[in-house]
Amino acid sequence: MTHPQPPAAATAATYTPAQPEPWLRGTLTEVPPVARAVLHALQLAQEDIAHWCGSLTTEELHAKPFGLTPVAFHIRHIGRSLDRLLTYAEGHQLSVPQKAALNVELEPGADASLIFQEFSMACEEAVLRIHALATTDPAQERGVGRKALPTTVGGLLVHCADHTQRHTGQAVTTAKLLLALRDAQS
Repeated sequence: MTHPQPPAAATAATYTPAQPEPWLRGTLTEVPPVARAVLHALQLAQEDIAHWCGSLTTEELHAKPFGLTPVAFHIRHIGRSLDRLLTYAEGHQLSVPQKAALNVELEPGADASLIFQEFSMACEEAVLRIHALATTDPAQERGVGRKALPTTVGGLLVHCADHTQRHTGQAVTTAKLLLALRDAQS
């Protein structure tokens, strides 16, 4: 069985397999290490989403192959969860619109361009917010949710990275399956 190839445009524009992952490129050296690692994780997520999910149709983004969670959910969830986690890192509680957005992440309907636009804007905003938090003491205490579960700024920043990578991996795996199914049907 042949494996689907990523779209040529995504490969040329955003992803070079011969290039090291962002954390090995020697970039963002002016940013403190914890924030730098988070920024590199977000950059890798953006590259992987563009590379593997960028050619999916709206229908494919919302598909649930073999009962798997749709790629669209993971892409939306990454952006919206970054917003929520960074709100806590900044010392605030979630707003009503943030809570409302959480409740509709799994709903189908948005077309591909809107899904990718929301993801891109959320990542850009997250980068700005992480830069703003970069010099905050990572040991500074924060509370999460109504119960104000204890964590720190550093804990929230690290969770931004690992949570983003977890959902990126799920989106990529499902996208690979969808691309293979598309290939098999043609």
